[in-house]
Amino acid sequence: MTSLTPKHHFEKSSTLLYFRWPFFVTAAGLALGAFLGWRSTGTLEGLLFSLFICGILAVLEISLSFDNAIVNANKLRTMSPEWQKRFLTWGILIAVFGMRIVFPILIVVISAGIGPWEAISLSIYEPARYADIMHDAHLPIAAFGGTFLMLVGLSFFFDTEKEIHWIHWLETRVCGAATIRGIEIAVVLAIVLGLSRFMTETQTTVFLGAAIWGIFTFLAVEILGSLLDSDNGLTVEAAKGGLGAFLYLEVLDASFSFDGVIGAFALTQNLFIIAIGLGIGAMYVRSMTIMLVERQTLGEYRYLEHGAFYAVVSLSIVMFLQAIIHIPEIITGLFGASLIGLAMLSSIRWNRQKMGK
Repeated sequence: MTSLTPKHHFEKSSTLLYFRWPFFVTAAGLALGAFLGWRSTGTLEGLLFSLFICGILAVLEISLSFDNAIVNANKLRTMSPEWQKRFLTWGILIAVFGMRIVFPILIVVISAGIGPWEAISLSIYEPARYADIMHDAHLPIAAFGGTFLMLVGLSFFFDTEKEIHWIHWLETRVCGAATIRGIEIAVVLAIVLGLSRFMTETQTTVFLGAAIWGIFTFLAVEILGSLLDSDNGLTVEAAKGGLGAFLYLEVLDASFSFDGVIGAFALTQNLFIIAIGLGIGAMYVRSMTIMLVERQTLGEYRYLEHGAFYAVVSLSIVMFLQAIIHIPEIITGLFGASLIGLAMLSSIRWNRQKMGK
């Protein structure tokens, strides 16, 4: 048996170093989940079930958001180390506390027309009613999230300066059409209008309204990011740090989180268990993002970025379709992971062919 060289030891240690905080959060989260399970049921079965649900939700979050990590890494490459650290610290607080706790409560507050404390009480004492309100709000969430994510994905492919193509015959044609002004928005609007034909009049009004807000948010973030990250003398310090990119990533994270948060209620109606499980997964996704940036993995694997953006587009399509039919979240996660895996294999094959020349 051959022993590991010092180099191998260094690579293994450095990889684990990226996940020291996720490991800590996993241990603390599972301990808290076990406590909640025991506190609510008083049985070993209840404790084990809470642990199981926390684990399933963490895996679900990672599978649904792995493409998010790659897209984030693509944006983080343009940010300073200081803002990269802020994204890992401030951003994770927003991702876990904001999207996994505040966001579901806010939905109930708006949908049910009640106060925040009433919504919290509802989640604790009437979890079934709380979950029903969340599911009823799925239509506008699907429209908003699907619209925003599709624009993110299409903006990568509709780019006249894009030179590397994975699916060559398709991407070259898309790049050629990128000279048409506003074509991404036209594509999204065509899809939204087409889907609305399968809805009732009331559903159509809600769906189209949320989709328009998704388009507006994407354009607003793009404009704000350009203003903040350009050295135009307006916000020089913010521009140097990458505040515009930070805001873009936070909105992007929120859009990726919609599907997981809503889908989590199919497994449990306990808001705190959902926050723990999805929060654990979010920590791993954030750490993977930083690792991809520091190790320059996107540069080593030629088509990995392409696979991630194809996964983003596919996720947006799934979110749109979920407005009219139910699609299990596990299928969404596996499909996105498969696209990224295929892109990775294509990149490895390309690297081998290049070395063989």
